[in-house]
Formats: sequence, C-alpha cells, structure tokens
Amino acid sequence: MPFDKVERASRWTAPTHWRRIATIDAHTEGEPFRVIVGGYPDLAGDTILARRRTAREKLDRLRTALMWEPRGHADMYGCIVTPPVTPGADIGVLFLHNEGYSTMCGHGIIGIATVALETGMLPMREPETTIRIDTPAGLVTAHARVENGSVSSVRFANVASYVVGMDETVEVPGLGRVRYDLAFGGAYYAYVRVEDVGLSCAPKHYRALIEAGMAIKHAVMASREMVHPFEADLGFLYGTIFVGHAERTGAHSRNVCVFADGEVDRSPTGTGVSGRLAIHYARGEIALGERIAIESIIGSRFIGSVVREVTFGPYRAIVPEVEGTAHITGRHEFLIDPTDDLRDGFLLR
Repeated sequence: MPFDKVERASRWTAPTHWRRIATIDAHTEGEPFRVIVGGYPDLAGDTILARRRTAREKLDRLRTALMWEPRGHADMYGCIVTPPVTPGADIGVLFLHNEGYSTMCGHGIIGIATVALETGMLPMREPETTIRIDTPAGLVTAHARVENGSVSSVRFANVASYVVGMDETVEVPGLGRVRYDLAFGGAYYAYVRVEDVGLSCAPKHYRALIEAGMAIKHAVMASREMVHPFEADLGFLYGTIFVGHAERTGAHSRNVCVFADGEVDRSPTGTGVSGRLAIHYARGEIALGERIAIESIIGSRFIGSVVREVTFGPYRAIVPEVEGTAHITGRHEFLIDPTDDLRDGFLLR
C-alpha cells in the first residue's frame, strides 16, 4: 500500500458522538495494568468504596468494554484514578478486572506509582518519591525508587494483613478434602499447597490451576462466611493462591493466584504475598524485617517483609511491605462506537 495512503489513515479522527477513553498501559512483573487517564465519567461518592459502588451500579459497561474482548481479554486488569479522600493522600484508585472491582491490588499499587511518576501525573523526586494512595481497603503508602528520571522499583506498606484460619479443610468436588489457610492481605484468599492437588506452579498446568482454583474458591465460599471487621463490602473471598517450591535461585517459594472469574495473575500478587507474610509470621517462620522473594507463575518476583505488628479489630495483624517493578507498555485511545453490537465487550477463554 502506498505510504501516503497509510499516512492519511493515521490522521483519521473518530466521529464526535463516539466515546473516547484514553489509557496508559503498563505491566507489573508481567501482570497487565491499564490506567484510565481520560474519558471516564467522574465517580460520585465520598469514599473509595462509595465510588466503587457507583462504578459497579452505574458504569459497569465501561469496565467490560475496557477489560473484556475485543479491547482486553479474560486476564486484563486496570484502574480508575480518582481524587483522594484521606487528608494527606495524593490520589485514589479503583481497581477493575474481568469480574468486577478489587478491594486492593499490590501489582496495581506498583503500577500506578510508576505510571503516575513517569507520566508527570505526580512530581518525581530522586532518590525516592513517596505516594499516598487511597484504595477501597484503606490508605496505602508507596515509595518509588527513582534513578536518572525513571522509577526503578516501588515498595509499598500495605493495609493491615491477618490470618483468619490455618489448616482448615473443605470438601471440593473432583479434588476431595483440601487443606487451606485463610488470610487477608487487602483481600481474602484461600492458600493451598499446590502438591496437595497434584499440580505444580508452572505454566504447563495453567488451565488445570484455573479449574482447581475456582473449584476451591467456590467450595470455601459455600462453607463459610467472610466477615471483614469494619467494611461489609470487603467481606468476600477473592481467590485461591497455590503455593509451591521456588524454581529459581534465591527465591523462597512460588505463588499462583487464581482470582475473580478465573483470572491468573502473572505477577506474584501483592495482596497475596501480604496474606502469606501474615501466615508465615503467625507460624513463626519469618521474623520482623526479614525479606523473602516470592516468584510468580512466569518467574518474576516480589520481595516481601513484615514491617510491624498491629491490632486490627479482633485480629493480631501485621503491616507487610512488598516491592516490585513496573514498566509502561503503551498509550491508547479506545473508541466505543454506539452502533457496535459488541461495544460492551465479551469474554472467551
């Protein structure tokens, strides 16, 4: 095709009645992260949880349009940036995925800190920039390491994380009796030793891990109620995390998180690592300040440690710190044609 005709297409603009949504896309240790930076309506609500309810009840078609095919895929993940709600906070974030809206997201905190600084959304200062971020689960403080005008890594102090139960068992169709630990790291997860279900935390078992993870999640949900000490909206089981042996030198272990509607986290899962740190600390397996590296299904890593003990409602809890790296991958303007029968998206797996 002659170059001038291609150039003409590059100057095309969409009809004015089409919706335009601008994003900056990134990944955190392999997990996608789509940051909505323009075209999304303001969210009503004085808290992030209230804004979460507004998004879910009134604007959910935009979530599916951006997370589902043809603009996304079954494992897409993103966030909406909002004004802060806590005195001293810099921004608020609302996380979204294939099923709905997360309560917290560790890879998302690392991703939004990187995107916010590298795009000029927030001022960057070397050698470290601190960002205070309001999430549905509470205020999270992130510290970005800055070198030569770019973010080399981000560590964040998460919300209070705690163990709900250890060595519990549940009957799972097709798997039999499965042992699990239950912990909160910004969201509730059931933690299962991967060898107990005859699998490994490897890409070759990707499909089988989804099936087993969702079966365990549904069985645990049917067997017990999740009750958050302070916020009813946080009282649900987000996913199953399989724990296996590390496959690379220097790592403590490996995580595979199956969450939402069968999504698989490509990163080690920041909230999942937080819950694991609470479990290890409760068992006396790690000490305050001890750092451990946890791998993902693709071998990328988060570094986690226990900063301090706290009390959270009835729980002896910890404040965990998680560190990882994110990179910007693209800048997009998505278009929604109101005459497109598939404008709200669809999913195939």
